[in-house]
Amino acid sequence: MKKLMLVSVVIITMLFTSQMNEILAQSGAIDKKVDSLLAIMTLEEKIGQMNQYSSFWNPTGPIPEGSNEQMRYNHIKSGLVGSMLNVYGVENVRAVQEIAVNETRLGIPIIFGLDVVHGHRTVFPIPLAESASWDMEAIESAARYAAVEASAAGVNWTFAPMVDISRDARWGRVMEGAGEDPYLGSKIAMARVKGFQGDDLSKPNTIAATAKHLAGYGFPEAGKDYNSVDVSHSILYNVILPPFKASLDADVKSVMNAFNSLNGVPATASHFLQRDILKEDWDFQGFVLSDWASGLEMIDHGYARDLKHVAELSVIAGSDMDMESLAYVQHLEELVESGTVEMHIIDDAVRRILRVKYELGLFEDPYKYCDLQREKELIYHPDHLEAALEMAKKSIVLLKNNNDLLPLNKKQQNIAVIGALAADKNSPLGNWRIGSEDSTAISVLEGLDKYTNDYKYVKGPDFVMEETFFHSHVNINQTDTNGFAEAIQTAKNAEVVIMVLGEHGFQTGEGRSRAHIGLPGLQQELLEAVYEVNQNIVLVLMNGRPLTITWADEHIPSILETWQLGSQSGNAIAAVLFGDYNPGGKLPMTFPRSVGQIPIYYNHFSTGRPVSHNSVFWSHYTDETNSPLYPFGYGLSYTEFEYANLSLDTTNNEAIKVMVDVTNVGDVAGEEVVQLYIQDEVASLVRPVKELKGFDKINLRPGESKEVTFTLTDQELGFYNNEGEYLVEPGKFNVMVGTNSADVLKTSFIKK
Repeated sequence: MKKLMLVSVVIITMLFTSQMNEILAQSGAIDKKVDSLLAIMTLEEKIGQMNQYSSFWNPTGPIPEGSNEQMRYNHIKSGLVGSMLNVYGVENVRAVQEIAVNETRLGIPIIFGLDVVHGHRTVFPIPLAESASWDMEAIESAARYAAVEASAAGVNWTFAPMVDISRDARWGRVMEGAGEDPYLGSKIAMARVKGFQGDDLSKPNTIAATAKHLAGYGFPEAGKDYNSVDVSHSILYNVILPPFKASLDADVKSVMNAFNSLNGVPATASHFLQRDILKEDWDFQGFVLSDWASGLEMIDHGYARDLKHVAELSVIAGSDMDMESLAYVQHLEELVESGTVEMHIIDDAVRRILRVKYELGLFEDPYKYCDLQREKELIYHPDHLEAALEMAKKSIVLLKNNNDLLPLNKKQQNIAVIGALAADKNSPLGNWRIGSEDSTAISVLEGLDKYTNDYKYVKGPDFVMEETFFHSHVNINQTDTNGFAEAIQTAKNAEVVIMVLGEHGFQTGEGRSRAHIGLPGLQQELLEAVYEVNQNIVLVLMNGRPLTITWADEHIPSILETWQLGSQSGNAIAAVLFGDYNPGGKLPMTFPRSVGQIPIYYNHFSTGRPVSHNSVFWSHYTDETNSPLYPFGYGLSYTEFEYANLSLDTTNNEAIKVMVDVTNVGDVAGEEVVQLYIQDEVASLVRPVKELKGFDKINLRPGESKEVTFTLTDQELGFYNNEGEYLVEPGKFNVMVGTNSADVLKTSFIKK
């Protein structure tokens, strides 16, 4: 047996070594090809590779004379465009690629980028919702299916995942990220990068991923998108940067810089972020691109004099590709010829871009993503729709369930369904679904139809008066109460009321910050009016951020957080409502009691006056409690889980074992996310009161118990100092394990 095991180890080692040698050989071959191409490129052609344009014109149709599109078309023909965004669909991509390949001197193919954020034509739940699943395999799978569909439509590069950590629910782009925690955010960043890029980037069903936005974009002052950011180095290194580093560990091919300034420097011009940390400290081999016209916006920041200055500052700082500023294509050549920008900076940027194009296999076959048959077969493929349904079910969080109102009996009669969102087929698609088709989501009503026809639907007052992606605000009904009377009368006569309320999909996302994050429009008034006549209410929330729903928590017996779940939204919600799926989601972001608590997050520091019951002089509000409405990691189930016997094995100081018994003490099978937190009691820098450092999602039958084991190593126990150095210090560590960040068992150990 020992000989057999030894032979197996030798074979595995040989195979691994062979694979590594093959990878290294391929990498070396690509580098040689890149260098050979670079050697024959003119300065103008190099700069062209650093220029990215967007197009909203039909590439297969006529080009408007004298338009910007004609200028861009001419630039493509001249080799002055290295990338296009917002061009997708096989026919469109091929039309543009043929110009680049057939009409330029060197025939360098274009890389086509798109915001494939939560699916392409088949839409998955918004990223914040997926994060509530705490299921890395499912999240990776969702990104994989999105990549398959997008690549079938000609896309080979996505501007995702967004890995910005944020603690402010007012910020609209919280819907696009993983929430407030850097540990969970890092795990999700890795899963999404792996899902998009697969195990071989040269395959035609993979797309290059982009980690964005470097850095601090999720910490805007007052929660306003694009606003100033002012954070300490401790927050930068320990909270903001870890998901970016995790993305690099997953071999992400590009990084997008941010709109905001950091330390007084716009991110697009930050040498500290792009060269010192990303390219030097972390040895990033991919390329950096600007966000949309973020270079041009440095003039408004008061940091750049003009567009020429923008080009100089950006390229020297390490921004390799310019998105829509035209700074590089208009000014880099003269900056190099004057000696202001050194040629090696240009060569480094172009080398990075060309390497990714080679890795994608675009030089071998520029049209590998242009297969009409594949596009026809894979768009809305049944496997994708099934995966979207499973992801949607895993994303739902049960916030409250007094008296076991849920799940509903499948023989339940006389149900009232109230709320315009119940019939909406567009809002559940959420934001950042550029490749999707409007109004293709399964509505809640359509989902209910598969379980019962014994319900009466009343829309109530209109919710949305107007909706478009590019409007800064969705026009919400604030005054027209038509529909109230019918909704109240229907509720009065019903046995149970399902109220579907929340935000429209276009009320969250980029540019959609909100100062008031309660139920928009007349929905709170409608909820209270229905409650007056029937308190047997199930509140189904559809939203892209944590909401202030304190009244609902105090009055409504059952609350489901369903976010914006994508194409299969209604089917997933109905499955949970009627008990065919037991919700197991956990919040990736804290729900505040009121806006005045924001920013509110679980991993805060203690203060010098954490608590006092004898005086007013301690850190608190005089008109609100300090505690959140629902803490990070919170989520109920149709069953109950009991935690017991938390213990440690400290035999190995380098690998502390943490054990806890978890038992399903309810009547149905269910999933539970067992969460591990630590606290470094005394350190050279103040540490948070608790930090997530492990989790395990388990499924238990009624009465079943399982011992869950975690291992704490230096990777979990350390932190970064203000110089970015990783420290692991001896001393006392508190260990907490539980069902969420607030409800935990606690023990401790001494790190030697």
